[in-house]
Amino acid sequence: MNFLILSNFSLFCYIIGLVSKKFYISTPIYYVNDKPHIGHLCTTLAADVLARHHRLIGDDVFFLTGTDEHGAKIAKAAEENKKTPADYCDQLAKDFEQNWKKLNLSYDFFIRTTDPRHKKAVSEFIQNIYDNGDIYKAKYEGLYCIGCEKFLTDSDLVDGRCPYHSNQKPQKQSEENYFFRLSKYQEKIEKVLMDPKYENYYEIFPENKKREILNKVKEGLRDISISRANVDWGIPIPWDKKQTIYVWFDALLNYYTVTRFLKNKKKFWPADLHIVGKEISWFHAVIWPVMLLAAGEKIPKKLFVHSFYISGGQKMSKSLGNVISPKDLTSNFGLEGTRYLIASTFPGADDSDITMEFLKEKYNADLANGLGNLVQRVSKLCEKVDIKYNFHKNYNNYKNYDLFLKNYKFNEALGLVWKKVSELDKYVNDTKPWKKKGIELEKILQKPVNEILEISFLLKPFLPETAEKIEKIFTANQIKAPKNPLFPRFK
Repeated sequence: MNFLILSNFSLFCYIIGLVSKKFYISTPIYYVNDKPHIGHLCTTLAADVLARHHRLIGDDVFFLTGTDEHGAKIAKAAEENKKTPADYCDQLAKDFEQNWKKLNLSYDFFIRTTDPRHKKAVSEFIQNIYDNGDIYKAKYEGLYCIGCEKFLTDSDLVDGRCPYHSNQKPQKQSEENYFFRLSKYQEKIEKVLMDPKYENYYEIFPENKKREILNKVKEGLRDISISRANVDWGIPIPWDKKQTIYVWFDALLNYYTVTRFLKNKKKFWPADLHIVGKEISWFHAVIWPVMLLAAGEKIPKKLFVHSFYISGGQKMSKSLGNVISPKDLTSNFGLEGTRYLIASTFPGADDSDITMEFLKEKYNADLANGLGNLVQRVSKLCEKVDIKYNFHKNYNNYKNYDLFLKNYKFNEALGLVWKKVSELDKYVNDTKPWKKKGIELEKILQKPVNEILEISFLLKPFLPETAEKIEKIFTANQIKAPKNPLFPRFK
């Protein structure tokens, strides 16, 4: 079979590649007090999809993820597991790395806050802010959520408790700490978050999450404690070794420190996009950019705040028995099936309600009976003829697809692809190519083969292994249907 691809989009990618720009994307660094869960997975997969998409259009990509390993909660968890904090962190960090590699997540670096290079850069950064006069010592009295490792204000509480750890009563704490002058930057952070023309404008998506943050900012910023007096498992304050740096202050800096200690990564600062869950949006939307302003550094460009997965209308919890783990997903649906199900149900502006039964039905409908069946049917028919065809990219479709990805609407982007799958299924059913022969059969098959290749291209950020398999099937010297289905039907 003679095969020629004349793709407008390929040419577009080539041209873009000549003038490629940098794209630095990060997930949060995940707290190692437990194994990876579905919330960790959806955030990291979203970043992976965007990183792959930007590589395809020729950008110079740096994709960062990692683990947050300091603080009282880690020390307590290590003690409960009869391990040293260092050994405990080594094991949990390994769990995260292994899970992400199994799911083919294409991060460029996995940072750990126990890395000596990170610790050194954090010490230098906080010393700089201290020397600038934005850190002072005072007594702290108030409530503290151990689950979040976060000091709480009255506005944070729901029925007197942290909304994310309602099963734990906040603890009253009183100790002398070092404080960061967050309140000093009230006017600046309002400009950062609200003025698109400002050189340090920090764009927040989606709109409902941005409104929540701005409403809280307008209530007024308060200075925050950035050290702990009785927590040994942390980075010491440079000028006062009796205190350690508050875990959140240390953790946020990972996005910056990695560009200082990794060779040739300084060019990537500032970050182009942080992706985080809504429970940590305040730290990333307000405290983080103010820290950078205080140090005289540029701030990131965009923040995408996503919602949560729930199950059966309820928050996932072990006590309710409705938790769906990454292991549950991969053991049932395979790696590519898991990637598809997470991306297509991604909790963007609103929470996403899923159950295992719903995911089984979606897997069968979209993958086994949808894409997999289409590839099997068309490739089997192609074995009978020698097809010559051109693959012309529909650029209008690509623009819509790209727009959805730019707005982090992963399910809508996939919706465009699956609309094409459905249309091709209908085309095959209507034209009945199994009843045709020779030139007539070749003419009928040109359309589905061309468009299946387009589908495979658009699937590369989401299902890289599946896209590669499809390309190999339809760009071989002789098209042969796969012996095994791309997606075995879930029973």
